Amino acid sequence: MTPEFDPRAQFEPDAATAAALHRYGCGCALHSRRLFTQALMGTGAALAAPAWARDGIQVDDESTLARLVPAEDIESAAATQYQEMLKKAAEQKALAPANHPQVVRLRAISQRLIPFSNSPNLRSTGRAAHWKWEVNLIGSKQINAFCMPGGKIAFHYGILDTLQLGDDEVAQVMGHEIAHALREHARARVGKSAATRGVIELGATLLGLGGGGRYLADMGGQLLTLKFGRDDESEADKIGLELAARAGYDPHASVRLWQKMASANKGAPPQWLSTHPAGKTRIKDLEANIPAVEGLYARADKPTQHFEPPKPSASGAETGRS
Repeated sequence: MTPEFDPRAQFEPDAATAAALHRYGCGCALHSRRLFTQALMGTGAALAAPAWARDGIQVDDESTLARLVPAEDIESAAATQYQEMLKKAAEQKALAPANHPQVVRLRAISQRLIPFSNSPNLRSTGRAAHWKWEVNLIGSKQINAFCMPGGKIAFHYGILDTLQLGDDEVAQVMGHEIAHALREHARARVGKSAATRGVIELGATLLGLGGGGRYLADMGGQLLTLKFGRDDESEADKIGLELAARAGYDPHASVRLWQKMASANKGAPPQWLSTHPAGKTRIKDLEANIPAVEGLYARADKPTQHFEPPKPSASGAETGRS
């Protein structure tokens, strides 16, 4: 570890970046870019997988609204915001180094989940097989995590510390956030907003001409205020369950996770909850979907490496845990 990283820093990105992170339900940090080459083989792995590997939850067709927005444009915009965020975090000594135990942990868990991103039943975007996945940790007390379009994952230290998340619970958080990116929920929401406002002009816009210039100039602002709907959240919950189960993480941990989130929700809700509806209904829905992935979990290779959550901080000790 290095004295240049403060895990409980009061990280404060600029207003635009902060809004973007709120939109995705998390904050992120980068010390070094990491390419998960094994994850990029996900498509081939899915094709060669046994029949049981194609079992699991079922999802609806992708939103036609997503097609109104070029995927490469929204991924590029997200990557730019991600890098700006990382730069700010580094300036505030809130960027965890690659050798930090929790960064090692997050990357190890992600390397187990990512190869299953293209399981046929998930109907993920085919672009995910070529994403340059990144996983980083930012020093902040916020209970927060996210995965931006293009596979840019990050956790705030607070979600690991305050909730004292075990590996199975971290996998549920990560799987949920990855699901938003795989199903291009952000792209669909931007498409819906743009179409509603009349920004997109079919034909010229899709060719990058005429109204397309206005659309591209406006898209950054759209991303800053984007929130996922309840249907997106429910779908991400289901996909997160499956990704974690295929990777060998207990799907029942999803219930424990949300019980902890509810316990932490004293006074103002944690930032992660502000864009992720919680409560008894959500837990009930998760319990209803667990049977669909229990077989996957039973047959999955289980992790041989196990990690501990951060040593509890004083603030974390004061927050109720399940």
